[in-house]
Amino acid sequence: MLKQNIDFLGKRKLAFVFSGLLLVASIVSLATQGLLMGIDFTGGTLVEVGYKQSADLSELRNALSEGGFSDATVQHFGTTKDVLIRLKPQEGVSSAELSNRVLAAINKKTTEPADLRRVEYVGPQVGDELAEDGGLAMLYSIFGILIYVAWRFEYKFSLGSVAALVHDVIITLGFFSIFRLEFDLTVLAAVLAVIGYSLNDTIVVFDRIRENFRKLRHGKSEEIMNVSLNETLSRTLMTSFTTILVLIALAVLGGEIIHNFSIALLVGIFIGTYSSIYVASPVVLALGVSQEDLMEPVKEGADIDNMP
Repeated sequence: MLKQNIDFLGKRKLAFVFSGLLLVASIVSLATQGLLMGIDFTGGTLVEVGYKQSADLSELRNALSEGGFSDATVQHFGTTKDVLIRLKPQEGVSSAELSNRVLAAINKKTTEPADLRRVEYVGPQVGDELAEDGGLAMLYSIFGILIYVAWRFEYKFSLGSVAALVHDVIITLGFFSIFRLEFDLTVLAAVLAVIGYSLNDTIVVFDRIRENFRKLRHGKSEEIMNVSLNETLSRTLMTSFTTILVLIALAVLGGEIIHNFSIALLVGIFIGTYSSIYVASPVVLALGVSQEDLMEPVKEGADIDNMP
């Protein structure tokens, strides 16, 4: 079997520049325009209606706009006959009154009357709590990963893995901020899944690095880490490729309800695959990892215990 010999770490400076540009763009966008929060976080009213035939979303959007709901979000829910309408909070208007006004607006412009399925209201306070809990979930997961990797490997590896995870999360959030894609609970779940996926990929690489540090005694740290990255490259690419195929199918065929979820995972997996090679390992190398850091400690008096 032909082994590849790519000098990944030799290009780490170029990779740092590329990552730096992505991070700066993401942070600037998040700081200036923030995320386009969905109803899960901002609060509002959700109205689900059904039709006997496929519904024309553009026609419904025009009808709602003329009816005074220009900021409404309209999407298919499950099938093309089911429609989900998300409305921002309106003071002094009950959910029942709001749903009646929505029905009147869309039935005024469509030949087939809509059948009201359900109406749900999410208060702003609940939305704030969800946003806060979601942010804490990401921080707790990253902190837990820092402890786990430090215990399993060495603190330099834990810093490298956390640097890669923070890199992946910021760029994924920045993507949604730059392209003004709605950020809701499904996207938050995707971001948490990206953290797990990226960590798994990084741990596989770190396992091989530790193994090769103990096996290849004569070699510089950069050379041994390059060997490890090349040995795990095929596994990394095949895992990412098969996952990406599924996510593309979900993004194209899964409907609007999971479209942004699929997009978040696609972006996260692309960035996570890149960061496991060009962020996590270069950070560990920059921290000065050496063979001594990963050698198994010799038990004091072991030679005496083995004497007859």
